[in-house]
This record gives sequence, structure tokens and C-alpha cells, in this order.
Amino acid sequence: MKLISVKRKTVVEDRYTPKMGKLQTRVTYIKRKVLNIPVQTIHKYRETYYGEVKDCVDCNLQR
Repeated sequence: MKLISVKRKTVVEDRYTPKMGKLQTRVTYIKRKVLNIPVQTIHKYRETYYGEVKDCVDCNLQR
């Protein structure tokens, strides 16, 4: 049994960008787990329509 593992999970989220407005995109989370309990989100990124990979810092969650 591994004590520490790293897992990726992709979910569809609503995002908001000032240039495009509301945007539904797939966001991939990379999380560190200890004994299968999520401890820390290492990185999250999204893929654009054109195939670019962007960090999620530039777009805010829509609330």
C-alpha cells in the first residue's frame, strides 16, 4: 500500500473570463493524497478550444 500518491481528476466547471464571458470548460486538478485522503491541490489547469493549456489563475469562478 502506498502512503503518498498523486491523482488527476477532470471535471466540467463554469468559468468567467472578461473577454469571453461565461465559459464551460474542463478543468484538471492534480492532487496529492496521503492514505487516500486528499491533502493538497498541487496544480489546476484548463485546456482551451484551440488545444492550449492555461493555468486557472487567469479566469475566475462564476458565482
